Amino acid sequence: MANVVEIERVSKTFGAHLAVDDLTLDVPEGAIYGFIGPNGSGKTTTLRMIMRIYHPDGGTGHVRVLGEESYQAANDRIGYLPEERGLYKKMKVFDVLRFYAELKGRRDYKQAVNTWLERMQLTDWANKKVETLSKGMAQKVQFISAVIAEPALVILDEPFTGLDPVNADVLRQAVLDLRQRGSTVIFSTHDMSVAEKMCDFIFMIFKGQKVLDGTLESIQQQYGQDILRVCVDGNGYAPHTIVGVEKVTDFGHVQELRIAPDTDTQDLLAQLMQQGRVTHFELARPSLHDIFVRIAGPEALKIDAETGDVISTDDDEEPDDA
Repeated sequence: MANVVEIERVSKTFGAHLAVDDLTLDVPEGAIYGFIGPNGSGKTTTLRMIMRIYHPDGGTGHVRVLGEESYQAANDRIGYLPEERGLYKKMKVFDVLRFYAELKGRRDYKQAVNTWLERMQLTDWANKKVETLSKGMAQKVQFISAVIAEPALVILDEPFTGLDPVNADVLRQAVLDLRQRGSTVIFSTHDMSVAEKMCDFIFMIFKGQKVLDGTLESIQQQYGQDILRVCVDGNGYAPHTIVGVEKVTDFGHVQELRIAPDTDTQDLLAQLMQQGRVTHFELARPSLHDIFVRIAGPEALKIDAETGDVISTDDDEEPDDA
């Protein structure tokens, strides 16, 4: 399988800040490739080097995209949804999409625009000005603008942020259909459950360096089965007191217990049964969420109590990298 993106030993600095440090990465054709990492870790800088918005530092390696290494504005075979959303607010929705289609060289835009508007449930807004749209509607319009020309490579920077569950589902299905039609999709996300469910490959960058790269299964295999998912009914239930448990992540009804190496799970079960009625006991590999937190560390993160998403609180970010 050919690689759509090949990054070899690339670094990027902003003043004294090293945003990307000696990065090597291959993105195979036809894949959905997820970029994860805390804010300021280098995700957006890497995406912008792929887009040729940023150049790698002089003397470092190369970035080859769709077989080309020349550094110029992204060509018509690439669609890009930036994290900083921006549309021409005074233009009508249909006219905005026609503009982006023609900008990418697509003249037979009318049917494509109407099809996408219908799919995104925006048909009734085709002749409305962009400024009248809700944030979620505007985000869907910008997504359409990125894919209207049927690009070979689609780069989406935090595409699901701010969308309600219904619109997020619509967008997720659209991304999957792009892959089905032959496009390669790279997207960054803070939602670990989305990365787990959608991505063929997952790449994590932390402090400018690659720390994970592979399928979810291969990444989880690196950590082994050291998670117990349990449900225990009992007033005396106190998982922190159980011998062999290194960390407890409480989700309310379910707790995830990270266990020490060589711990006897039957002994743990016996201890749990002494504290209450065990209704669920499952030995599992760590989730991507758990692996993310292990690498990034609690000092750089907070967890959204409602969604469980990882949100960075580290203010030391490279310029323009969110």
